[in-house]
Amino acid sequence: MAKTPTVFIDGEAGTTGLQIRDRLALLPNVVVRSIDAARRKDPAARLAMMAEVDLVVLCLPDDAAKESAALAATLGDRAPKLLDASTAHRVNPDWAYGLPELSAEQPAKIAAAKRVANPGCYPTGGILLLRPLIEAGIIPADHPIAVNAISGYSGGGNAMIAAYEARTAPDYEMYALTLEHKHVAELQLYSGLTRRPIFVPSVGDFRQGMIDSIPLHLETLPGKPKLADIEAALAARYAGGEHVRLVPAQPKLEPRALNDTNALELRVHGNDTYGQAVLTARYDNLGKGASGAAVQNIGLMLGIAVVTSLKLAAE
Repeated sequence: MAKTPTVFIDGEAGTTGLQIRDRLALLPNVVVRSIDAARRKDPAARLAMMAEVDLVVLCLPDDAAKESAALAATLGDRAPKLLDASTAHRVNPDWAYGLPELSAEQPAKIAAAKRVANPGCYPTGGILLLRPLIEAGIIPADHPIAVNAISGYSGGGNAMIAAYEARTAPDYEMYALTLEHKHVAELQLYSGLTRRPIFVPSVGDFRQGMIDSIPLHLETLPGKPKLADIEAALAARYAGGEHVRLVPAQPKLEPRALNDTNALELRVHGNDTYGQAVLTARYDNLGKGASGAAVQNIGLMLGIAVVTSLKLAAE
């Protein structure tokens, strides 16, 4: 009988770690191992656990994730597979990028990799919108692009969560207006852009949910494409996909409809008469933007079937 794979979540007490643990708890074909809470920061205890499991998920701040990855590397051939949920390794060529929908080849790359970087919540939608259109020649790689995004406050860490739940935070807030957000490098690299995009994130007074939006002046693009041309390129790229799909545009869009799922919806809004479009990606910042994506990658890395959505499991 095949051995049941084991997983250790280094940083399981954080928001992403807890959500990954909840999803993995639904699976009969994986065992989650834990360290006593008093020893979670003990390098010796963590190293001993790493030596015993098949895969370690790093749910840590960037510097701590780098330290944990270095710790695992000391095990040599006995080192477990690593899935890093932080920003630390997302543009590192030695780590596979954990977005299976990036290309037809990406799931196999993730499955074969010893080290995988889970995508950032904000870049996920922007990459999935832009990359097929750049590859199809609809958007030039050097085209000026702006990505606007709004997220629920659960993606902002413990301090932000506490402020919103104490009702001391604003109802809505734009931030990173110096245009130095740490997700920009990832967004640019994996979308295929050669010109640095403008990225403007914001947070609202709701716990979960996310929308990325990209406005386009169609007359500035080669061939002056119509909305239907953009829809056709996206539909062709994601046809038959399990988690990402193109859906019809609608006049209003709220960010929470896909909470507790691993689904991501793409839409092409706009008006051909004016030659203008707004591309949107809607998803759960804790689902396809974090923990759901992580479990999807764990399934590929361990070669097991997984349930990525808490909502579907509950039903």
